[in-house]
Amino acid sequence: MKLFPLHLIPNDTTIDFMRHRRPVLVVMALLLVLSVAIIGLKGFNFALEFTGGTVVRTHFAQPVHVDNVRQKLTAAGIHNAQVQSVGGGSDVIVRLQADTEHNNAADAAQKVADRVRDAITSPANPATVQPGEFVGPQVGRDLAMNGVYATLFMLVGFLIYIAARFEFKFAMVASITAFFDLILTIAYMSMLGREFDLTVLAGLLSVMGFAINDIIVVFDRVRENFRTLRVDSLEVLNRSINQTLSRTIITAVMFFLSALALYMYGGESMEGLAETHMVGALIVVVSSVIVAVPMLTIGPFKVSKQDLMPKAKDHAELARRP
Repeated sequence: MKLFPLHLIPNDTTIDFMRHRRPVLVVMALLLVLSVAIIGLKGFNFALEFTGGTVVRTHFAQPVHVDNVRQKLTAAGIHNAQVQSVGGGSDVIVRLQADTEHNNAADAAQKVADRVRDAITSPANPATVQPGEFVGPQVGRDLAMNGVYATLFMLVGFLIYIAARFEFKFAMVASITAFFDLILTIAYMSMLGREFDLTVLAGLLSVMGFAINDIIVVFDRVRENFRTLRVDSLEVLNRSINQTLSRTIITAVMFFLSALALYMYGGESMEGLAETHMVGALIVVVSSVIVAVPMLTIGPFKVSKQDLMPKAKDHAELARRP
């Protein structure tokens, strides 16, 4: 039985993406500058993992909803608490940012734990707490630096892989585009004041990986078309985008829908990760079309047929294949 193919848009589109490539790239460059300015001016709403604070593990006699726990904490004057349900619903983890009043006290974590217990316990559903675990600011700084190192490691890794697999020009453009996607996504989180925690950091790294995957697919078609089509470079790039456009959009839609399901049903602890994925999916699908490929026509990144013709090692590899 033949199933109908899934096409959000036709496979034979003839959109002229290259026609306005220069003004579009200028707009994207300005958007990048604006994003950096937003990040510099607004900064981040760092979560406990980066600022330091206290983790309190609580156990209720009966299952409890995290929203009820959060409301009780807010009513007791404990704001911006991260509440996460674990186990069967009777165990809850409460994360609180560092309290400057007790930040250097030896029993600070225990005092916070006692305060949390007094706020959330009730005769109908009493709660017990374990001694609080204090996360120092130095640990938060170390995590932040590790996040920066992970991002740089990914970019360098992408650069090396794509340079070896394709061309160095492709590697540079792909890395720049992935960095562009990363900065725009970070600027969104900063502008709206979203809490920046480890799940958001994981989401940003995932967005970069998704961006590189999407760009490589388009670049592979660009290389193939340069070797087979007898048309000018702009026409090759246009056809490559149009031929992969349906795949690019379908992949982004699936990525977005999976993140949306996680946002709706994954609980508050997963909202940062899911929102990062959703925003990143939208940015990636746009940048892979109007940023990555058009950059192959400008300055030092401009590619030609001579750049992409099979090299001697390619001929040798093909000769060894059955």
